Amino acid sequence: MIIPALDLLNGRVVRLQQGDYARTTIFEADPVKKILDAAAQGAQFIHLVDLEGARAPEKRQLALIAQIVRSSPLPVETGGGIRSDFDVKNLLDLGVERVVVGSCAVTKPDMVAAWLCRFGPERFTLALDVRLEDGVPYVATHGWLETSKLTLDRALRHFLPYGIEHVLVTDISRDGMLSGANNALYQELSRRYHGLDIIASGGISSTDDIRAVLKAGASSVVLGRALLEGRFTVEEALRCSQNA
Repeated sequence: MIIPALDLLNGRVVRLQQGDYARTTIFEADPVKKILDAAAQGAQFIHLVDLEGARAPEKRQLALIAQIVRSSPLPVETGGGIRSDFDVKNLLDLGVERVVVGSCAVTKPDMVAAWLCRFGPERFTLALDVRLEDGVPYVATHGWLETSKLTLDRALRHFLPYGIEHVLVTDISRDGMLSGANNALYQELSRRYHGLDIIASGGISSTDDIRAVLKAGASSVVLGRALLEGRFTVEEALRCSQNA
């Protein structure tokens, strides 16, 4: 699946380089119009990142998210600073299809496991952002500001018994850099975790990159900056994914 992504900061569509708020690019784009255009081209799902919520959960852009969900013909997943039952229920009540959980999966894994049991694993995407150290992917937290001592493999194995279905894995060193995806990482994940929906994110700048990451084993691809910059269209991305 090709999943267009929109990062939202102060109500505007932006992109960060490697998660750094000091390196923000603002795009003069209306999020609802971008979603309607993506839907017209054949997209089936939308990924929203609430950067305000990621930085300060009390500043979550709920009104904007609610407006987008109401206006979107496509199901929406969103996250950013999800810390409590209230956060999860609030987003689901707004009509969000899947809640994206990141840092809490590392800092409070038992609480996240309880969410999977309570709301259903199909209502969540586990977002694990990683930094490679000596070739080993370690999970980063708090908007990529900190790197934990938890390996990606250990994190995934903790949640498998709870039925997690969707896992978004981003190599931080690639994100926003348009340097190609970490295909070796996705190939290894596909080999180890056959039943998971492995969602690739970070570094994709061309349809060749899309084709390569899908051949490596990712089942879905989140696309942000490359679409916003017009390097290719959603329609072109979908066409090449069908031939991957």
